[in-house]
Amino acid sequence: MRNLTTLKLNKEFKRVYYNAPYKAHPLVVTYALRNKRSTGRYGISTAKKIGNAVCRNRAKRVITAALTELEKEFDLRRYDLVFAARAGTPSANSNAVRDVIRKHLNLLLSNSQAPLANRAKPNTRQNRQIQ
Repeated sequence: MRNLTTLKLNKEFKRVYYNAPYKAHPLVVTYALRNKRSTGRYGISTAKKIGNAVCRNRAKRVITAALTELEKEFDLRRYDLVFAARAGTPSANSNAVRDVIRKHLNLLLSNSQAPLANRAKPNTRQNRQIQ
């Protein structure tokens, strides 16, 4: 991964989870949020629900391989990406996961090209009104 670094801190993952639009599929869930940095960052989340450590690491490797191939197609320099593995990810090959992530990135990155001021605010606790 030439242009991407990894998300490491829990607060970075939470910022993406709570503020980013996402797309879900039985293989992977993709979150994409614009950042103010000149480099892109990515993180991969796997839960214990997926399986033991071998399964979780395989899921990470499959997603990383798919993202490495897609990095040439998309300009990911100003985005924070989080990929959440699902139960089917370890048994899938990287081509299937690559196709899913490609479709998700096409949808998410085309929607986020609008200026940040014009997009609707996320539905957070601060924005919700208690009725």
